[in-house]
Amino acid sequence: MRRVLLKLSGEFLAGPGGFGVSPEATAALAGEIAAALGRGVQLAVVVGGGNFWRGAQHGKHMDPATADYVGMLGTVMNAIALQDALEHKGVDTRVQTAITMQEVAEPYIRRRALRHLEKGRVVIFGGGTGNPFFTTDTTAALRALEIDADMVLMAKNKVDGVYDADPNRDSQARRYRSLSYLDVLNGGLAIMDATAVSLCMQRDMPVTVFDIFSEGNLGRLLAGERVGTLIAPDIATEYATGGE
Repeated sequence: MRRVLLKLSGEFLAGPGGFGVSPEATAALAGEIAAALGRGVQLAVVVGGGNFWRGAQHGKHMDPATADYVGMLGTVMNAIALQDALEHKGVDTRVQTAITMQEVAEPYIRRRALRHLEKGRVVIFGGGTGNPFFTTDTTAALRALEIDADMVLMAKNKVDGVYDADPNRDSQARRYRSLSYLDVLNGGLAIMDATAVSLCMQRDMPVTVFDIFSEGNLGRLLAGERVGTLIAPDIATEYATGGE
């Protein structure tokens, strides 16, 4: 692979408390990313804001567009916190935001983002798409297409892929090794929102769902190995076998 986009949940930065930014959790996440770099693969990141704000929960009595804008600001806080943690690990980064706030980050400019990636910098995209009613999953799909990424990497915590049932509740749940986009949509599998899946499907953008905190997983993916569950066009549904 030449270039990938990594989608991170804001909760990864919160740690056990589940809210805000935990220095320890953020440093651990930055360590996983830093350890995986150096393989000649360019890396961009989209980070969510659920550790600060969830519009459906916190903004349920607000105007929906206003609630979404508050959530976008949460993603910018996470992007800046992750940038700081990565730079403490010696990783050169840039934050670009869809909502202009030039004192703390660059505005999102596609050509500038591409130039940073070509120079080996990690580019973190904050502020979502800059528009309400779109999730950061959709942002990840959109930015991946804009920067001509080879794959979207959907990072999970303690879940090593997509299952046919909740593995925390059903001991018989089986992990998929591969799925088509239609399998995801028709099965109602809550991996990405339907808009993001449809966008990837329209442009044949592969998606891998994996556990980022399983040591070495991100590095193996950047090296081209199969890890987790691959979602791609014209691919047969396949379950993982023992040891995978």
